[in-house]
Amino acid sequence: MIPSALVSLAGFLVLVLHQALIGYAVLAVALGTAAFVGRAFFRDLLLIAFGLSVMTLVPITTDISPEHMAVMGTAMILAVGVPYAVSRFVYRDHAITFPVRTGERWTRTEKWYLPVVVVLGYALLPVYMLRTGVYTNWPAASEPADIVRLFVGTNGLGIWDELFFICTVFALLRRHLPMAQANVLQAVLFTSFLWELGFHAWAPLFIFPFALLQAFIFTRTRSLSYIICVHLLFDLVLFLVLIHAHNRAWIDIFLY
Repeated sequence: MIPSALVSLAGFLVLVLHQALIGYAVLAVALGTAAFVGRAFFRDLLLIAFGLSVMTLVPITTDISPEHMAVMGTAMILAVGVPYAVSRFVYRDHAITFPVRTGERWTRTEKWYLPVVVVLGYALLPVYMLRTGVYTNWPAASEPADIVRLFVGTNGLGIWDELFFICTVFALLRRHLPMAQANVLQAVLFTSFLWELGFHAWAPLFIFPFALLQAFIFTRTRSLSYIICVHLLFDLVLFLVLIHAHNRAWIDIFLY
């Protein structure tokens, strides 16, 4: 538990408090401690540390310029792709998987939860984004090309969140920790990353529970496609709110 908690603490220090030197030092201590716990644990924590380090070395912003999207996108691919490749082809333990086609039908509860997510996003996001002014952390998109890039960036990031924090970080921690502990630690990293991205003010009050719930749902369903659907529905509302926030005459359907 201690080395795993130190990894989450390192992420918080670097991403939220911007204490990079202290954060990397804590990360080094975490890996050093993990090496004494066990070889398998050290190897898994090393994969998490690699992905976290890659992301903290690039600017984590909402800039939708092609140059920044290319840089951040490359880091995102490395943060997910390298741990997956190492787990599959070097460790050969297949600890990281991306189960899209599970062969299981979604239950009635799971189907009903999807529109509930849209309703919750509609009720929450306009109030949060516009009353706090946090929407200014995202660029104003009014030209077609900017709107397309904002849409791609918002959805791409949402998919990556599930690939990294749930399918990679949570899955690896879950091999060594009880469900509750692994879930809280991934949620700390999940929330810290989105804080750095621009979700400030009281966003952690709903992002942290959302991260916990996503991991719980993934544990129950073993379906990446389902949790991505949940996330993208929430992000669709976010995208529409951002367009409206910067262009108040557009998509004037929100209450705030």
